[in-house]
Amino acid sequence: ASAPSTPVKRLHYPNIFWILFAHLMVIAAIPYFTWPAFAACIFGACVVSSFGVNLGFHRLLTHRSYKVPKWLEYTFATIGAMIAGGPPMHWVAEHRLHHRFSDLPDDPHNSREGFWHAHMTHLFYHKDFEDIEEQWMKYVPEMSGDRYYLFLNKYWIGLAMLPLIPLYYFGGMPFLMWAGFVRVVVMLHMTWFVNSASHMWGYRNYVTRDNSVNCWWVGLIAAGEGWHNNHHAYPTSARHGHKWFELDLTYGWILILEKLGLATDVKRPAHLVKVESLPVNIAEVELS
Repeated sequence: ASAPSTPVKRLHYPNIFWILFAHLMVIAAIPYFTWPAFAACIFGACVVSSFGVNLGFHRLLTHRSYKVPKWLEYTFATIGAMIAGGPPMHWVAEHRLHHRFSDLPDDPHNSREGFWHAHMTHLFYHKDFEDIEEQWMKYVPEMSGDRYYLFLNKYWIGLAMLPLIPLYYFGGMPFLMWAGFVRVVVMLHMTWFVNSASHMWGYRNYVTRDNSVNCWWVGLIAAGEGWHNNHHAYPTSARHGHKWFELDLTYGWILILEKLGLATDVKRPAHLVKVESLPVNIAEVELS
C-alpha cells in the first residue's frame, strides 16, 4: 500500500502580499529618514505597541491576567487594532491555541519546525484553524458575542490605516514612512521574535513541556514579552519578569494602572518574592 500523501499547504496570498509590501516600504522609507521620524518610529514600536499588543491583546484579552473597566479594555483592544496588531479575536484564539499545543504539531508557530517557520513563514500558508470560524471562535467564547470585538475583528485593517492621515499631516513623508510603515514592521518582528527566538535561544527558570526560554534581548525590545519561559510556566500571571534583572515594562504599566485603581485582580505567582530560592518547578501549561 502506498504511503499516505502529505496534505498540500495552500499559500495565503493576502498575508504574503501585505508582509512583502510592508517590507518594501521599509526600503522606500530610507530616503525620508530624519531623527524626529526615527524617534517617532521607536516610540510607536516600543511604547505604544506595549499598550495595544502586550497590555491589550496578550495579558488582558488572552490570559485575563488583570481586570480593567470595559471602556479601558476596549481602548487597549482598539489601540492594538490601530497599530496593525491584527484582528484581536484571531490573535487571542491563536495565542491560546499556541499555549495549549506549544511546540507540538498543532501549534500555529511550532518552533520545532525551524526558526523561520516560527518567526513568520507560518503566516504564508492557510490554516484550517484560522479559515474555519467554528474552530477559532470556540477559543474566544467571552468575545464571540461582543459586538465591538466583532467590529474590530472585521474592520481592523481600516482602523490600522487611519493613523497614516495624522502622521502625514503633522510630519509629512518622513513621519508617514517611518512612524507608519517602518514602525509596523519593527513591531511585527518584535512580536515574531517572541514566537521564534524565545523558543530557541536563552535560559530557563522553570521546566515546562515546551521549548520556551527567557531571551534577554527579546525581553528588552518587546517590553517584557521575551521572558517567555516564565510566561509559559505561569501563563495567567501579569508579571513576566521574575528575577530582579528581568525588566518588564508592560508589567510596570499594569502596576501604574493598579495604583490608579484602574487595574484589579492582578494575578502574580505567590512565590515571586523569593523566586531565586525555589527549586525548579514542573509547570502546567493551561489554556485560560
